[in-house]
Amino acid sequence: MASAKLFNLDGNEVGSVDLGESVFNVDVAPSLIHEVAIALQAHKRQGNHETKTRTQVRGGGRKPYRQKGTGNARHGSTREPQMRGGGSVFGPHKRSYRTDTPVSFKRKALCGVLTDRVRTETLCVLEAADYAEPKTKPVVSLLSKLVPNGQRTLIVTAGVNKNLLLSARNIPKVEVRTAADLNALDVLGAARIVLVRDAVAQLEERLS
Repeated sequence: MASAKLFNLDGNEVGSVDLGESVFNVDVAPSLIHEVAIALQAHKRQGNHETKTRTQVRGGGRKPYRQKGTGNARHGSTREPQMRGGGSVFGPHKRSYRTDTPVSFKRKALCGVLTDRVRTETLCVLEAADYAEPKTKPVVSLLSKLVPNGQRTLIVTAGVNKNLLLSARNIPKVEVRTAADLNALDVLGAARIVLVRDAVAQLEERLS
């Protein structure tokens, strides 16, 4: 049975939490995780780069000089690719980098990276994240006890926790995600994972 340490809002360990075997104790497939991570990174690319071909560059309508007798190479336009200010031959154009990745692959990859975090003891569970108001100081104090050396940390909540989100947004190397939005790339980008207890149930329901 997979389990993780349970902490309260003061940063004190108060026990442990049993985690679902189908999500937090699966066979890790590095090649699958790599494939999904590359696809998720590609989805972030805007793909709005654009270069002009010789037909799109303004000017160059007439022949720069006569065909013969000048001793120069023959040119029909000053906008040919080899000329200064000319068009680009194989330059990039607008395109989408998105790839079709099966949902089952994404789920298996997420389960794999979560399992790895549990086995390496870099994942812990927080009893609750009920902050009455947005304040950065309590969150900094909590993370100083949960996360050694200020490592990059990912906090996963069950739903949109506005007070926690506002409290953590100015803390370097800290990200907040909901269980519904979590993906493998988010987990791979963090050295420490802090799951709010309610989020554990949601992840198990979503990924089982």
